Amino acid sequence: MSTTDLAQGSGPDSSARKIKDRVVTEQDARNATEEARDTGESRPSFAKGIYLGSYNLDLIRSLPAPDPAEEARAEAFLEELAAYCRTLDGRLIERTGVIPDEYLRGLADLGVFGIKIPRRYGGLGLSLLHYGRALMLLGTVHPSMGALVSAHQSIGVPEPVKVFGNDEQKQEYLPRCAAGAVTAFLLTEPDVGSDPARLRTTAIPSEDGSEYVIDGVKLWTTNGVIAELVVVMAAVPPHGESKGGISAFVVEMSSPGITVENRNNFMGLRGIENGVTRFTNVRVLAANRLGREGQGLKIALTTLNTGRLSIPAMCAASGKWSLKIARGWANAREQWGRPIGRHEAVGKKLAYIAATGFALEAVFELSAELADAGTKDIRIEAALAKLWASEMAYNIADELVQVRGGRGFETADSLAARGERAVPAEQQLRDLRINRVFEGSTEIMHLFIAREAVDAHLSAAGDLAVADAPLGAKAKAAMKASGFYGKWLPTLAAGKGSVPTSYAEFGILAKHLRFAERASRRLARSTFYGMARWQAGLEHHQVFLGRIVDIGAEIFAISASCARAMNIRGKDPEEGRSAFELADAFSTESRVRIETLFEELWRNSDAADRKVSKGVLDGRYTWLEEGVLDASEGTGPWISETARGDEPKENLHRWYR
Repeated sequence: MSTTDLAQGSGPDSSARKIKDRVVTEQDARNATEEARDTGESRPSFAKGIYLGSYNLDLIRSLPAPDPAEEARAEAFLEELAAYCRTLDGRLIERTGVIPDEYLRGLADLGVFGIKIPRRYGGLGLSLLHYGRALMLLGTVHPSMGALVSAHQSIGVPEPVKVFGNDEQKQEYLPRCAAGAVTAFLLTEPDVGSDPARLRTTAIPSEDGSEYVIDGVKLWTTNGVIAELVVVMAAVPPHGESKGGISAFVVEMSSPGITVENRNNFMGLRGIENGVTRFTNVRVLAANRLGREGQGLKIALTTLNTGRLSIPAMCAASGKWSLKIARGWANAREQWGRPIGRHEAVGKKLAYIAATGFALEAVFELSAELADAGTKDIRIEAALAKLWASEMAYNIADELVQVRGGRGFETADSLAARGERAVPAEQQLRDLRINRVFEGSTEIMHLFIAREAVDAHLSAAGDLAVADAPLGAKAKAAMKASGFYGKWLPTLAAGKGSVPTSYAEFGILAKHLRFAERASRRLARSTFYGMARWQAGLEHHQVFLGRIVDIGAEIFAISASCARAMNIRGKDPEEGRSAFELADAFSTESRVRIETLFEELWRNSDAADRKVSKGVLDGRYTWLEEGVLDASEGTGPWISETARGDEPKENLHRWYR
């Protein structure tokens, strides 16, 4: 920062104040997100093709075969991990709300904190597929263990350093992470969620450019309570010739000025080390910055692309466990002279759990294999996998509780105390609920995927999709759009799905793939109709866009399930027959959901709901709230003033090793 800047009242305090006090408009938020998008991706994407009516199954069938030596090495690790996990007590974690330090040290000794870190940096260097399988094991001991490892390795220090770090940073941090230095990713703030343009944490550069001073508060810092290293997203003000912007820094948690002010507690994930972290004049060397100034949001989004796949992995694990419990209970519990599973009302739930559980694993494995291959753009695949898996796994958990009846509502410890099998079905329901919020809520994922899915339409529409564009610009844009759509729309009229012999090699599953291809073209046409109808207003029809995204997610899941069944049959014909049964059942169920979603695109209650929603916000229905007590009233503001407070608090950070 120059002496001229300081003389004009643009010193560190002034720069930080401007960032903290600035008013962020809707356009500012949109611009920040748009600037962070990767628009230069040229690799093909199967999922993106689904939304454009270009259903190319070859993109997910031509994946490279795994290296036998690497497979053997990975399987040996997973066997060792499974043996160790059998010695751990998940119910102890649930009762105490803490993962014992000796458990963490055991994971470190096995190399769990370096599963994805390259071997040259001391890690295991395993694939994303095997990393996900490790999370499946850890998550079934207790989900907070899976969350800890995922927050460390999927979005914590290892991934952004591996992708964006320079050689010195990789040599400095990756071996430490692999050896057991727990890490965290700090983006969210008390009043900042999926809208990073509102970021208030600042990183003020020193005059000589050798360091930054970080100030601010971060909320929901998973692993922050026990982390040794963290990645912090902070806003750098413009200085000199630099525009500044949101930037990423690797910070030592031992640095003076860092305080973990609160260990947050939740309805589930009771062992999670999640806290509120305050930075007060924390000095960080410029050498600790990842990438360029202003590249932080891009780093965050890129990290999340594959980081999100940890959630589908653990959702697949919950599906497997739910099936095991449902099968055992539905055979053991009798009602009206036969096992409850033999009654159709319960049997249908068993079928849903089995078929959807099969699809959950198919979606995770396909997405992970695509990411490992590195030849495809998997941004939409990863986002769809996270979105769809988090919703479906929760539905399965809810159905399991229903199948278990009163025992599904009872805690495992209570069941054990009266001599029954300690099945934590209610705990699973609580633990899974956060996955619909973690790493992008369902609503945010709908918008993110929709933005990528309609990118071709927005590019073709140009100023037609800009609300305040002048009429002349809109007229030119209309001419350009007519040329694009004149060539594109005819391609949606017919395809392989209309040919009865297409996908014949899939046997009984061929009809589902033909449906998927037809549905892909229908989806593309529906998106076009929405674009033509609302133009610039399409972005405000978020429920419509959500249905568009959900249809694509179901098509993706059908495709993954059929492909997985085919692969299983190629390895084991007997197991393949049962896999085909599951893929057939799932695809049939999914097709019903797809048809319903298509119907709801144009016949729905959206307009009435918008009117009522506005009435709620305007206070028109406050009379409906009368007659009850609100125990939360007077306990504090809706959003805490933590970010603006400066009272010192006890530091709750601890070291596990």
